[in-house]
Amino acid sequence: MTTIGFIRHGTTEWNLAGRMQGQMDTPLAEVGRVQAGLLGERLRGEPWDGIVTSDLMRARETAERIAQATGTPVLGVDARLRERAFGQLEGTTLDERLARWGEQWRQLDLGLESDELLLMRWQSFLSDLERDHGGKRILIVSHGGYIVPVIESIGRLTLESHLMNTSLTVMERIDDGWRLRLLNCTAHLASLKTSP
Repeated sequence: MTTIGFIRHGTTEWNLAGRMQGQMDTPLAEVGRVQAGLLGERLRGEPWDGIVTSDLMRARETAERIAQATGTPVLGVDARLRERAFGQLEGTTLDERLARWGEQWRQLDLGLESDELLLMRWQSFLSDLERDHGGKRILIVSHGGYIVPVIESIGRLTLESHLMNTSLTVMERIDDGWRLRLLNCTAHLASLKTSP
């Protein structure tokens, strides 16, 4: 049975500033490095076979820190796991979006990648993953705007809460579908006084 552990990358300076990242390549903030280390400690005793990560720096660094802590090998870096493209919104804060496009900015065509295109990237990736690593337990380090539509689609559910940085969501392949085993879990961050 294939098991996937979806991990959102650690916090970045842009997350802290409320700046839309999209496919812009931003590094982890120090707190993001700490979060990734804590997640690595949590996963140390779990039997994961490998890690595949988005090619963006914040995801790669999160994956590398988990690999160092657990000894789980990084099997690959894959651009199909990149964050959703946010078009003209990338690099902007909410205040800047309001100033530039007004209150209705969410209804404008500003180059946002559609769910359909994003899920095509996922299906292509999943096909290769199941061919190369079917039946294994694989951690996937990606991004909130990517992971949410993927787990909503394959799990046939709607997420009510924001996906937290370094959260772990675990899904298992069953017959032709997927079963949700864990959702948006950040128990490993309990030792931090505040978690962004």
